[in-house]
Amino acid sequence: MSNKIKRSDEKESIFGLKLNGRVFFTSAFLIFVSIALTLIYSESASEFFSSTQELVSKQGGWFYILGVNFFLIFMLYLAFSKYGNLRIGGKDAKPEFKKLSWFSMLFSAGMGIGLLYFSISEPLSHFSNPPFTEGGTAEAAREAMQFTYLHWGLHIWGVYALVGLSLAYFTYTRGLPLTLRSVFYPFLGEKIHGIWGDIIDIFAVLATLFGLATSLGYGVKQISAGLNYVFEFPDDLTSQVSIIAGITLIATISVVSGIHRGVKFLSEWNIRIAAILLLLILILGPTMFIFRSYVQNLGAYIDGFFEISTWTESYSDDNWQMPWTITYWGWWIAWSPFVGMFIARISKGRQIREFILSVLFLPTLVIFFWMTAFGGTAIHDALLGEATVIDAVNTNVDISLFVFFEKYPFTIVLNLVAIALVTSFFVTSSDSGSLVIDSLTSGGKIDAPKGQRVFWAITEGAIAAVLLIGGGLEALQTASIVSALPFTVILFIMCYSLHLGLKEDFKKQKIKAKEQEDEKYETRLKRMLDKREDQTS
Repeated sequence: MSNKIKRSDEKESIFGLKLNGRVFFTSAFLIFVSIALTLIYSESASEFFSSTQELVSKQGGWFYILGVNFFLIFMLYLAFSKYGNLRIGGKDAKPEFKKLSWFSMLFSAGMGIGLLYFSISEPLSHFSNPPFTEGGTAEAAREAMQFTYLHWGLHIWGVYALVGLSLAYFTYTRGLPLTLRSVFYPFLGEKIHGIWGDIIDIFAVLATLFGLATSLGYGVKQISAGLNYVFEFPDDLTSQVSIIAGITLIATISVVSGIHRGVKFLSEWNIRIAAILLLLILILGPTMFIFRSYVQNLGAYIDGFFEISTWTESYSDDNWQMPWTITYWGWWIAWSPFVGMFIARISKGRQIREFILSVLFLPTLVIFFWMTAFGGTAIHDALLGEATVIDAVNTNVDISLFVFFEKYPFTIVLNLVAIALVTSFFVTSSDSGSLVIDSLTSGGKIDAPKGQRVFWAITEGAIAAVLLIGGGLEALQTASIVSALPFTVILFIMCYSLHLGLKEDFKKQKIKAKEQEDEKYETRLKRMLDKREDQTS
C-alpha cells in the first residue's frame, strides 16, 4: 500500500471553510433535528428516553460486554506480538510531546469529569446495593470496589487504545487524513473517500457529540450542586444552562488557541489540581487504610476479573447491570472516537508496545488509587457507622462529594478545589472534543479554520443544555448508549483493518531489512574481493 494516498482533507472548500460537506452538513442536520424534537416533545421525551434505554440495554447489553472484552484482548495481543516494535509514523518518527504532557492530555480527555462525579457515589451505591451479596457488609465493600474498578479500569482504556492506535497509525504511518474512515483503508480501499467513508465519519461525529454531552451533563450538575452547597447559589435548570453557557465560552477561547497552547496548558493544570486534591485526602484521611485497601482492591479486581467482566445477568432478573455496566460500556464506546482521535493526535513517534501498555496501565492505576482514596474511604466511614455521605448519595448524588469533604479540616478549600477541577475538566473535554469533531467534519485536517472549531464548541454546549432540558441525565445516557451500538460494530471491523495494515507494514519492513542486510553483505564481499585483487596484483 502506498503512503502517498489521496487526502480527503484537501477536496472541499465551502464558504472559505475547509470541510467535508457531506459529513459536516449531514451531522449538523441530524444533531439539530434531535435537538428540535427534544424541545418540541419535551413532555414525552423522558418516557421515550427511558424505554429506549431499557430496550437497547436488554437486547444489546451482551454485545457491549463481548465487545469491550475482545478489544482489550486484541490490544494486549498487539502489544506483545511482533507488531509491538513498530513505531507510529515510521521508524525514524520522534514524539511530538514529552511524556508528562502526553499523559496529562490523554488522561484529561479520557476521564475528566466522571472521576469526580462518581468517585464517591458509585462505590457507595454498590456498597448499599451490590449484585451478589448483602449490602452494607465487609463483603459488599470488597464487591463495591471490584465493580468500580471494572467500570473504570482496563476495559475503558482498551477501547480508547484501539481507536487511538488505529487512527495514529493510519494517519502518521500511512499518510491518511485524521478521520475515522482512514482506519478502514485496508478493508475498503479507495471507497473510504466515498459514501462509506462519510457514513463512518457521521457515526463517529454523532457518537462523540452525545458521549461528550453525557459527560458535560454530569459535570454541570455537579458544579451547580457544589455552588449551591457551598455558596447557596440556586441549583435549578436555569443555573445549569447558565453554567454550560459560561464554560462553553471559556472552552471556545481555549479551542481557538489550539492544542499546543490552550488544550495542553489546561490538561497539565488538571493533573496538578487533581494531584493536590488527592494528596490532601491522603494526608487528612485514613492514610494507611487507603494504601492497604488499594493493594487489596487490586487483588480482588484481578481475582474476579474474568467472572465480572463477562457477567451478563443470564440467570437473574435483577437488571442491576443496565444503569451501571451497560450504561458505562455504551458511554465509553460513544466517547472513544473523541478520546481515540485526541490520543492519536498527540501520539506520533510512540512505539506501538509503549503506546498500548502506557494507555492501558498508567491511567488505570492512577484511577484505581483515586477511587480507593475517595470511594474506599467513604465506604470505610460507612462501615464505622457514619451514614451522612450514604444519605447524600441516596437523596442527591450531585452533592455527595461535597458532603464527603465535611468531615475534613479546610472543608471550604477542598470544596473550591473540587469545583475548580470539575470546571477545568469540563473545559478540557469541550475544547479537545471540538478539535476532534472539527477534524472529522473537515476531512481530517489537523488545524482547520478557527471558525469551525468555534461552531462545534458551541454545538456541544447546546446539545448538553437541550438534552438536560428535554430529559435530564437519562436523555444524555440514552443518546450515548444508542449511538454506541452501531459504533461497536465499526470497532470490530476496525480491529480487522488495523491488523491487516500492521501485517502489511511488518512484512514490508522485514523485506526492506533483508534487502539492506543483503546490500551490506554484497558491499562487504565486494570490498573483500577488491582487497584480494589488489594483494594479488
